[in-house]
Amino acid sequence: MSQAAETAIDLTVLIVDDTAENLTVMNGLLKDLYRTKVANSGERALKIAAEAPPDLVLLDIMMPGMDGYEVCRRLKADASTRSVPVIFLTAKDQVEDEQKGFEAGAVDYITKPISPPIVLARVLTHLTLKAAADFLRDKNAYLESEVAKRTREVQVVQDVTIMAMASLAETRDNETGNHIRRTQNYVRALARRLQRQPKFADHLDDARIEMLYKSAPLHDIGKVGIPDAILLKPGKLTPEEFEIMKTHTTLGRDAIIAAEKLIDAPSTFLKLAREIAHYHQEKWDGSGYPDKLAGEAIPLSARLMALADVYDALISRRVYKPPFSREKSVGIIRDGRGKHFDPDMVDAFLDIEGEFHAIAERYADSEADVNAKSRA
Repeated sequence: MSQAAETAIDLTVLIVDDTAENLTVMNGLLKDLYRTKVANSGERALKIAAEAPPDLVLLDIMMPGMDGYEVCRRLKADASTRSVPVIFLTAKDQVEDEQKGFEAGAVDYITKPISPPIVLARVLTHLTLKAAADFLRDKNAYLESEVAKRTREVQVVQDVTIMAMASLAETRDNETGNHIRRTQNYVRALARRLQRQPKFADHLDDARIEMLYKSAPLHDIGKVGIPDAILLKPGKLTPEEFEIMKTHTTLGRDAIIAAEKLIDAPSTFLKLAREIAHYHQEKWDGSGYPDKLAGEAIPLSARLMALADVYDALISRRVYKPPFSREKSVGIIRDGRGKHFDPDMVDAFLDIEGEFHAIAERYADSEADVNAKSRA
């Protein structure tokens, strides 16, 4: 037996006809070339196809109960049999009958009495076409899987790189690594709450919120350029020292701009990271830095980060202060409404303050964390 014949015999053809004589004739014509199954009703055909989808269906139209048109429509409506080609074999030879068959989903239409060579040729043609379609579908599924795998790998590398860069800044500061986790989770929680408001819905879709979450850790990346004598000073900074400290916003912006120049196309992720690094110290009333922006002139990303960063500073221990109580921290945020913070964001924060508290508890600094930073 040739390889082509061996391949053909592995293919299954389901023959459906309510007349035993027709089933016998068609089975005899095909059984030496293909694996055949027979059904004498539409209901029986659907049951067989559901158990093990055939590679092709030869289907009579005029059957008692469920006719061939309905059988074909049901096969095409089922995801497991949708791609199985259906050839109608029928004595109905009017143009409108043939048109109705194609509308039901058939790929071919053969009128009785049949010509065996014609039937064999058309069966082979449609099985060959199906095999090609199956190959392309499987190939596409494989390629999609590989693309998804590679995308996940690139994403993991990007996420790890971001955290490494953010941690670099943290190692020079009095803050612990948990500050990164807390603030990025605050930003995401706040953005999700604002997403429910029509004013913000178009600017905070799920994809952008995820990018905000991932870019938030870079908000203080510019601190790597601040001298230790200023960055680690336990007491209040002098006016001159504070001016130097404020440059961490522009240093962070410049570092991200340098990264943007290395890629060919604009990156929404880097744009958000740049906005956050540059403007997260701006205040709603225009009294912040570095550019004294006010109101909605401050990018949305930076307004989110501003509230998240201040809240975390309030609840956390620093060398210059103990952690504030939950009530005092919430009160300070509330008092900053329309002054330090976007009023809408304060309102959203107050709605989900319990979620902020839960995040703070989940990523709380241990004594070991604090002591390690104090010794650093």
